[in-house]
Amino acid sequence: MFDQTQIQEFKEAFTIMDQNRDGFIDKADLRDTFAALGRLNVKNEELEDMVKEAPGPINFTVFLTMFGEKLKGTDPEETILNAFKIFDPEGKGHIKADYIKEMLMTQADRFSKEEVSQMFAAFPPDVSGNLDYKNLCYVITHGEEKD
Repeated sequence: MFDQTQIQEFKEAFTIMDQNRDGFIDKADLRDTFAALGRLNVKNEELEDMVKEAPGPINFTVFLTMFGEKLKGTDPEETILNAFKIFDPEGKGHIKADYIKEMLMTQADRFSKEEVSQMFAAFPPDVSGNLDYKNLCYVITHGEEKD
């Protein structure tokens, strides 16, 4: 499922999140991790929902399994790009934000206003109102922006 480098990276992430170093990630660890990232007012329900995603206490094996399950459902970058290209017949690499917002809220698995707002908060349109979908696809599949 994962190569040795990936496992080592997940181990490092687990160690960072296991704030109290007891070998398990719990609500207190999640709260401390969020605080370390600058998010101080995390609701208890949000933390409880995260912990409930696990089948039991979150040790490293459970953590690794959960990430494997999350990553398994991610489409390859090319597949996601091809989906966006349907809305970009000229191949410019960007789509008008208003247009993609309308499509996301009215077609297929419809996004809510909140989900669209979250997407645009993470990937704001440029000054011309365009969404850079190539960068969005890269971040979805690689987890970080290109330099």
